[in-house]
Amino acid sequence: MTLTIGVDVGGTKVAGGVVDDTGQVLVQTRRDTPADDVAKTRDVIIELVAELATGRSIEAVGIGAAGWIDAGRSTVLFAPNLAWRDEPLREYVSEAVGLPVIVENDGNVAAWAEFRYGAARDADDSMIMFTIGTGVGGGIVLGGDLMRGAHGIAAELGHMLAVPDGHQCGCGRLGCIEQYASGSALVRFARAGARQEPNRATALLELAGGEAEAITGPMVTTAAQGGDPVSAEAFAQIGRWLGTSLADMAQILDPQTLVVGGGVIDAGDLLLGPTRRSYLDALAQRGRLPVAEVLPAELGNSAGVIGAADLARRI
Repeated sequence: MTLTIGVDVGGTKVAGGVVDDTGQVLVQTRRDTPADDVAKTRDVIIELVAELATGRSIEAVGIGAAGWIDAGRSTVLFAPNLAWRDEPLREYVSEAVGLPVIVENDGNVAAWAEFRYGAARDADDSMIMFTIGTGVGGGIVLGGDLMRGAHGIAAELGHMLAVPDGHQCGCGRLGCIEQYASGSALVRFARAGARQEPNRATALLELAGGEAEAITGPMVTTAAQGGDPVSAEAFAQIGRWLGTSLADMAQILDPQTLVVGGGVIDAGDLLLGPTRRSYLDALAQRGRLPVAEVLPAELGNSAGVIGAADLARRI
């Protein structure tokens, strides 16, 4: 049995674990992320790896980071929620811990985990995963390998165009799918519905203390699960947009499996129901041709650690 360490670096936490070659997390730990300090963030990663490696025969370390990673899987070119800019993370960590290190985008590592050990484990060739959280991320596996692109920054699925001249996106474009199928979009749709039809959002507004602008994503989920019409319609809206994007990817790449993950997936069929309907409606003209099934991710918050560790095993 070989052991590797996976590290998942986000804007608020650094999670790490020792993972065996069956994808099982044997031990794990976490730290807060000092996101505005490059050196401290680096030191937290090194301390976490050193702790996990103590007394164990570790072969390599994989780091999943929320940002753009270069083609050599060594440098964080840009991280929107961290202070990293052209950060040679692999070099720093490898020298400090004395182990081979690989750095990869967090969406890619989560997708790889689901392909190898999660929802798409029965696929042997291809999978596309959309992660629905505050924004929209994802990863693409083709021919059994992650598709990374010429410069290492492929599969930014949240920044496909959905609505020409639509809502402003953080990437600088207008109308990205991230603005219509994310957790942030869910909240925007729910707030708008509560303002326009407060009599149909009584449960949601009660959770928010009567203030539409105080509505949060968890409130929308709770209210929708209880039958609040405006909250359910907010999920239906992001599901329709997500379904059309999944259909676009099915038309372009014809994957074996499509996976939907991220925090919003906790809502279950509130999201997956309208997503699947929209997906199949968009592909109606495919007739009798086979299309990929849309599946919920299975590994949850462990996907980043598991995927990073498994990619490290392939250095």
